[in-house]
Amino acid sequence: MSVNWEAEIERSHEAGFGWALRCCAGNRAEADEVLQTAYLKLLDGRARFSGRSAPRTFLFGVIRRTALERHRRSRLAALLPGRIAEPEPSTRQDDDVVLRESAAALLRAMGGLGRRQQEVLHLVFYEDLTVEGAAEVMGVTVGTARTHYARGKKRLREALENASEPTALEATR
Repeated sequence: MSVNWEAEIERSHEAGFGWALRCCAGNRAEADEVLQTAYLKLLDGRARFSGRSAPRTFLFGVIRRTALERHRRSRLAALLPGRIAEPEPSTRQDDDVVLRESAAALLRAMGGLGRRQQEVLHLVFYEDLTVEGAAEVMGVTVGTARTHYARGKKRLREALENASEPTALEATR
C-alpha cells in the first residue's frame, strides 16, 4: 500500500506534535527534534509502512519509537561521555504557556499515572485512536492496552475528584 506521506504529515502534524510532546515528557525542543526525525524516517523510507494499520497509527508508532531511541541515546551518552555525540541541550518551555486551573489539575493528575497509562489515554482521548490502535502504536497487546486504559481512567478520575475537594485548611476558612 502506497501512502502519500507528505499529505499525511501535513494532516496529522498538530496531533503528531502533541504525541511527540507526550513522548518527550513535555519537553518542546526535544519533541520538535523527535517529530522532524520521525518525518525524515517516513520520507526517506527508513520507516517502512506495510499496510497492517492505518497510516496515522503507523505515524504515531514511528514518533514513539523515535522518542524512545533519542531517550536511550541520551542516557547512553551520559554514561559514556565523549564516545557518543551529546544531544543538543533542550529546555522546558512550559513557562510561556498559561494554563487555566482545570488544565493544570489535569496535567498534574496525568503526571501521577504510569507511563503506559498516560500513553494510552493520550492516544485514545487526544488522538482519537481506538484502544486497539493505541496498542499497536505502543507495541503492546490489546489486552494490555485495555488494562492500562481502564486503570488509567480510574486513577485519573480519582485524582481529579481529590483535587477538587477542599483541603482541611481551606474548609476552615
